[in-house]
Amino acid sequence: MSEIPIPLKGGIIIIDKPRGPSSHQVAAWVRDMLGISSVGHTGTLDPQVSGVLVVLLGKAVRLTEVLHLDDKEYVCLLRLHHEVSDEELQKAVTFFTGKIYQRPPKRSAVKRNLRIREIIDLRILDRDGRDVLLFVACDSGTYIRSLCHHIGLYLGTGAHMQELRRIRSGLFPESEAHSLYELQEAVIRAREGDADQIEKMILPLETVTSHLPGIVIKDSAVDALCHGAALAGTGVVSRDDIQMGETVAMNTTDGRIICIGKTTISSSRYKPGDHGIVARPGIVFMNPGTYPRMWGRTKRERPDSS
Repeated sequence: MSEIPIPLKGGIIIIDKPRGPSSHQVAAWVRDMLGISSVGHTGTLDPQVSGVLVVLLGKAVRLTEVLHLDDKEYVCLLRLHHEVSDEELQKAVTFFTGKIYQRPPKRSAVKRNLRIREIIDLRILDRDGRDVLLFVACDSGTYIRSLCHHIGLYLGTGAHMQELRRIRSGLFPESEAHSLYELQEAVIRAREGDADQIEKMILPLETVTSHLPGIVIKDSAVDALCHGAALAGTGVVSRDDIQMGETVAMNTTDGRIICIGKTTISSSRYKPGDHGIVARPGIVFMNPGTYPRMWGRTKRERPDSS
């Protein structure tokens, strides 16, 4: 029986979560199907909410702190408790577009501190009497159930969220999501020797990290980063326009992700080859020893890396 081809650095699979199970249960089912020890997910969906759930495999679990801030898109069925005119409803939708205040629901697992979230886009897609279909694009951490309740308070009619589906999470639209049944079928095929389907489902880490500002690293500096060493300008081949304190992806010259880190200086203040620390690794994906160790050697022992 063949093994499931999970990339050594981990990967990402986009699941179309059904209504019923929790996000944690879905991630656990993916773990058991693939036979791996470490999984996680980002952007928790309530049990009765369906749609895009980003499941992280292996070392990709470390991307949680990067992905959990991604914005989201939903289709929501709002049910009004009394009739209102189309004009009143549109006025409410306009009012709640932009920065809003929210407090997490009482049953939420997080502290119920007042927070500011942005409703990037809020539109009426369709209406049938007191049932209103809404499109919502918003910050991570926005409570759509609370938004529906507040729309009802604004209108003076009362309202609640009847159904909710997430159609995008960060970079990943629902068109890239796979059902649990599709995943199970791909796993069975892979164990029978046909891994084409599962290999297409499991996305590489670079799918996410390529959208971050990047620094390209000399081969001679890669292993030091894998051991957690700070990056000096002497190890830089090229870099994007980056501000101090920004999250960056540090890649090899052939585009492989080494780590994600923070810059200690803006890119305008140094050029590749300059001395001095320019970034520090935070989340390291590449295993030490993947590239030859050049650090700690004397200049005479070190091959030319210029």
